[in-house]
Amino acid sequence: MSKKFYITTPIYYPSGKPHMGHAYSSIVADIFARFKRLENYKVLFLTGTDEHGQKIQKEAKKNNKDPKLFCDELSETFRNLTKILNLSNDDFIRTTEARHHKSVIEIWNRLVKSGDIYLDKYSGWYSVSDEAFYDEDEIENVNGLKKSKISGSSVEWVEEESLIFLNCQLGQKNFWIFIKKIPNLYFLFQEKMKLKIL
Repeated sequence: MSKKFYITTPIYYPSGKPHMGHAYSSIVADIFARFKRLENYKVLFLTGTDEHGQKIQKEAKKNNKDPKLFCDELSETFRNLTKILNLSNDDFIRTTEARHHKSVIEIWNRLVKSGDIYLDKYSGWYSVSDEAFYDEDEIENVNGLKKSKISGSSVEWVEEESLIFLNCQLGQKNFWIFIKKIPNLYFLFQEKMKLKIL
């Protein structure tokens, strides 16, 4: 069994209870994992929760809970979802775990050492609920409020210091060489997402 296959669900934001979309993407990933196992691949199927951001902070505050405690409770519902759906995932990771921090610190240190991160200012129309920036042509004025044309969510002008990743300096080929050099770290991107990232 020398062939390897890695698949992950989205790493879900535990800002609310799991819903049909979480179940759908989990089941689809599970189908691929099971199929590859039938083809004698050594499969690593990962799922988990991404526990950061303003959305989680706001939801925790709305529920009168500490953000970490809020995430602990909701992350457990996502972990339970894997059992309810009878998923064949090999691992469940939380971004608050030490092993995740270790990988992030390794990547971070490599980027700092290579000079591929720098401090600058970033500004734009930002939606907390979407956790996304929108271009001017993607927003509209609705009853005096700025809204995303795509999602309908409220946006606000944000200007902040940000760390900028100089991925353009790496180039597409070198970026993947860089990523592949990191031990025990695997990425699976659809072609569309690969281009968006690069």
